[in-house]
Amino acid sequence: MTRRSLRLDRLRRGGIDGRGIDGPGGRPVDARAARPAEARGAKPRRRGAQPKVVALGGGMGLSASLAALRRITGDLTAVVTVADDGGSSGRLRDELGVLPPGDLRKALAALCGDDEWGQTWARVIQHRFQSQGELHEHAVGNLLIVALWEQLGDHVQALDLVGRLLGAHGRVLPMSAVPLELQALVKGHDPDRPEDVDTVRGQATVALTPGEVQSVHLVPHDPPAVPEAVAAVLDADWVVLGPGSWFSSVIPHLLVPELLDALTETKARRVLPLNLAPQPGETEGFSPQRHLEVLGRHAPKLALDVVLADEAAVPDREILADAAKRFGAAVELAPVARTDGTPRHDPELLAAAYDRIFRMHGRIGPWR
Repeated sequence: MTRRSLRLDRLRRGGIDGRGIDGPGGRPVDARAARPAEARGAKPRRRGAQPKVVALGGGMGLSASLAALRRITGDLTAVVTVADDGGSSGRLRDELGVLPPGDLRKALAALCGDDEWGQTWARVIQHRFQSQGELHEHAVGNLLIVALWEQLGDHVQALDLVGRLLGAHGRVLPMSAVPLELQALVKGHDPDRPEDVDTVRGQATVALTPGEVQSVHLVPHDPPAVPEAVAAVLDADWVVLGPGSWFSSVIPHLLVPELLDALTETKARRVLPLNLAPQPGETEGFSPQRHLEVLGRHAPKLALDVVLADEAAVPDREILADAAKRFGAAVELAPVARTDGTPRHDPELLAAAYDRIFRMHGRIGPWR
């Protein structure tokens, strides 16, 4: 048994070195309790009124998914990328050597409720200072998260505490406890050398490259996963991967070996919501099926159950269905975009699509 397989086995049996892993509210999580899906031949069992859902991603894509999912389940965990190196997060990372807090902050804001308390705190942690000094463009939530990391010395405990302060409808976890650097092989990154392939370093640079991203990897190449994130994936009923910046927010989760092992071995069902439009720079000109193709190149053993796409963003359903079949997935088309013409997901419409998928594909229990 490899070291990674041994670690994953320990997580299933209740934690590293036999110790339990605390879940929300300090409750121990038994990673063995992951509920198999009926379609995989396992006997279903009831766990309560709501499905356990884990959403993976980063940035605004993950925020949109969380804003939708919190409307249909109270048992929600976000697992967030930690490779951001731009803006306030990048400055804090460079100065203090901490994890970039920005995507974690956005996830916490998305989990805030629609009441006055939740919306007030969502605005506060998203607020950015405007000044002529060092505080310019720093987000309040970034400073709060980093302050608690320094006070408590524990990433997960600090994020749980912020979540309780905000009244967040779910839990937020980093995918790794070490800051990561995203690197990409990009064809034509230098417009003067359109056929050359260069290594581009840094998430902010990769996201804005004018070239064609061939592949991405992380530095360090074998980063440790946060144990609570692995346990959450193994214990989930549903895992949602994306939407978001494909190379810089979605695929990085598949580059953390222990997290990929958990995504591959979990008995949860897996849904992949596609982006509404290609992202300028990073996925310029990508078709819906092209997104699946590059995902498969980075994680050839990954299986999916459902690929969710906006019906207006799919020019050829049969081609997309064929690409999805390579993952063992069915395609679900639904109107999930805002009606203002911007390529952004509407939380209510996306929630309705998730709710229908959870009910129609391997329903396990009465979730309402």
